Amino acid sequence: MNQWRKKTLGQSLNMAGVASFLSVATRKPHLALPHLSVPDFRWIDWSELERLGFRGVVFDKDNTLTAPYSLSLWPALSGSFARCQTVFPGKVAIFSNSAGLCQYDPDDSEARTLEESIGGIHVIRHELKKPAGTAEDIEKYFGCPASDLIMVGDRYFTDVVYGNRNGFLTILTDPLNLSLEPFIVKQVRKLEGYIVKYWYGKGVKAAKHILLPDVHHCVKASPS
Repeated sequence: MNQWRKKTLGQSLNMAGVASFLSVATRKPHLALPHLSVPDFRWIDWSELERLGFRGVVFDKDNTLTAPYSLSLWPALSGSFARCQTVFPGKVAIFSNSAGLCQYDPDDSEARTLEESIGGIHVIRHELKKPAGTAEDIEKYFGCPASDLIMVGDRYFTDVVYGNRNGFLTILTDPLNLSLEPFIVKQVRKLEGYIVKYWYGKGVKAAKHILLPDVHHCVKASPS
C-alpha cells in the first residue's frame, strides 16, 4: 500500500511537467498542441500513416492504452491495437511515466507484467519523466530517428510536449477513464484544456510535420 501511495503521489506531482508547463506557456505554446486529436486511437488509420513513411508507434500507458494504474489493455481498443501491431510489426512500444520508469518501477516488475499482459509489447525503460529527457532510448530501440515515429498519449503537457520537442508526430487521445485519476490530475487536466483552448482561439497552431501534410487523411470516418 505504501508503494502504491508513493507512485500515485509521484505521478500526480510531476515536477518536470510543472517546469515544462511554465516554459511552454511563456515561450513556446505550440509545443503543447498535437498534430492530430482523436477520441481514442481506434479512429487512427495506421495503414495510411505507414504509407506516409512512419516506421513505428510509441504509446503512453495510463488513460491511453489502459485505465489508470491498470496493467491490462482497455478492452475496446484491442482490435485497433492489433491492427497497429500488424501494420508496424515489432515496431510498437510503450513509453510511460509509470511502468518502465526507474523511479517508480525500479525492479521492472510492472514493465514485465505489462509486456506479458499486452501481447509481448516492449516497455521502454527510462530514467526521466515525460516531458523531460531526450528520445535517445526510444530511437535506440526502434533504430530510426524520432521524426519517423508516432507518439500517442492523452496529456498536452507531458506526452504532446515531449513528443513535439523530440520531433515525433504527436497524436492526442481523450482519457479512457477519469474516475480513477487522482483529484490533482483531474484539476491539471482542466487547466491544460482551458489554456490550450485559449491558444487555439488566439491562432496558435501545431508545428507542421514533414511526413504529414494533411492530418485528415489519417483519421477514419468512424472508430473500428
